[in-house]
Amino acid sequence: MTKFLLTLHVLAAIVAVGPVTVAASMFPPAARRALAVPDGVGTVRLLHRICRVYSGIGLAVPLLGFATALAMGVLGSGWLVTSIALTAAAAGILVAFVLPRQDELLGRLTAHQPVERGSTVQLAMFTGLFNLLWATVTVLMIVRPGSTTGA
Repeated sequence: MTKFLLTLHVLAAIVAVGPVTVAASMFPPAARRALAVPDGVGTVRLLHRICRVYSGIGLAVPLLGFATALAMGVLGSGWLVTSIALTAAAAGILVAFVLPRQDELLGRLTAHQPVERGSTVQLAMFTGLFNLLWATVTVLMIVRPGSTTGA
């Protein structure tokens, strides 16, 4: 059962978090050039939709992670507690800073208003922080300090 849960957890992370990190990273430059490119607003709308939909699907990642950790008996391990905290921070940044700023920029573009470079730079910063947190969680999941796998 543990291998099955771990497999689902890893697949959910790849399928759900991967698209969010890529689409969120593509959003700021796409927003900057949206009004100058044919169907640029459509591209920005699609990137935002990918971020929203896959972030919802991404809720499966920590749920499956908790189930896997419980099955493995590692719920109190330091690397796991750190990963949980970093995952919560990443989710908080996504919900509080990335998605609302994307909404705001998309609204401006839909109204054919120019996008200020400062707003896209700030969005890129929050997106980069979100991505960095997820990369750190990924490393912790692979390295797992104290692991008996010999890695």
